[in-house]
Amino acid sequence: MPSAPEPVRADGFPGVRLHVVTGKGGTGKTTVAAALAVALASRGKRVLLAEVEGRQGISQTFDVPPLPTTETRVAGGAHGGEVVGLAVDAKTALLEYLQLFYKLGRAGGVLERFGAIDFATTIAPGVRDLLLIGRIYEASRRRLDAKHHRGSLPEELAYDAIVLDAPPTGRIPRFLSVGEEVADLARMGPIHSQAGSITEVLHSGATRVHVVTLLEEMPVQETVDAVAELRALGMPVGAVIINQARAREDVDPALDAVDGDAVDVDVDLATDLAADLASVGLDLPDATVDALLDQVREHAERVDLEVEQLAVLQDLGQPLVTVPFLIDGIDLDAITEIADLLGDQGMVP
Repeated sequence: MPSAPEPVRADGFPGVRLHVVTGKGGTGKTTVAAALAVALASRGKRVLLAEVEGRQGISQTFDVPPLPTTETRVAGGAHGGEVVGLAVDAKTALLEYLQLFYKLGRAGGVLERFGAIDFATTIAPGVRDLLLIGRIYEASRRRLDAKHHRGSLPEELAYDAIVLDAPPTGRIPRFLSVGEEVADLARMGPIHSQAGSITEVLHSGATRVHVVTLLEEMPVQETVDAVAELRALGMPVGAVIINQARAREDVDPALDAVDGDAVDVDVDLATDLAADLASVGLDLPDATVDALLDQVREHAERVDLEVEQLAVLQDLGQPLVTVPFLIDGIDLDAITEIADLLGDQGMVP
């Protein structure tokens, strides 16, 4: 069995305020995003954890009521840190945008009643994505006023860090590059200006795009493809986070020879295993011994597969962070445990 390569360690991502978390569906990106937000809050930071897909994954993860379209506290952290949740809605974002730039006031409600808002947010996917990412951009720039500031500077930022539970890897390149597309279409005016500003932030050192994956062929291949696309777009790629990783303990070398054709080896192993079980008072039927051998064989094959896929991810040259498979499932205690693991592996300063 090949040995697992030594991973590149994350360095805490100094200067990064926007952590974009993506991954193939089913890899646990929402869980990882939530844990990353908790890890940052445990360092005393005020963190905005936002989602843009309308799944209410944040509320389910933290076991709180469904999030409104306004920012809502979902968890506390050490040293005054906290996690604020936000479910970004394109319709609400457009109304806020119209009020901010055009001072429409009640006219925005009139447009909504006539269906103009729904039309604008569904007819052009690029506009919808720009509104979603634009809401995150606005939160990243917002400053506290003197009445609410926490420190000595009344102009400090409202959030120390933002974690975005972003669309999956298949859609993330288009989602993050929508600012450039819209800026090319709108040659002037506030839309062009905001689109350009969003693009600038997403390409800056203040942003990292982290990819969550499993040590399976399809998620790993999507991760490789996504990293290549993001690099081609000039997006700053952060860590590759391996979720649900199983232990990679060494397997008895004799098992390497066990396959469907190795009948003699199977017989020898079955005999040895039956004898070992009998020595501790377990006299099991042959069928049970064979079933146990099948499980060991499957485990050995799984370990081989994970080591192979780990080597593929290592070749990307990005920091690798591992989250183990948690037998008891995901709850608030598990999120805290994962947050500690992310901190220990350099995901937060």
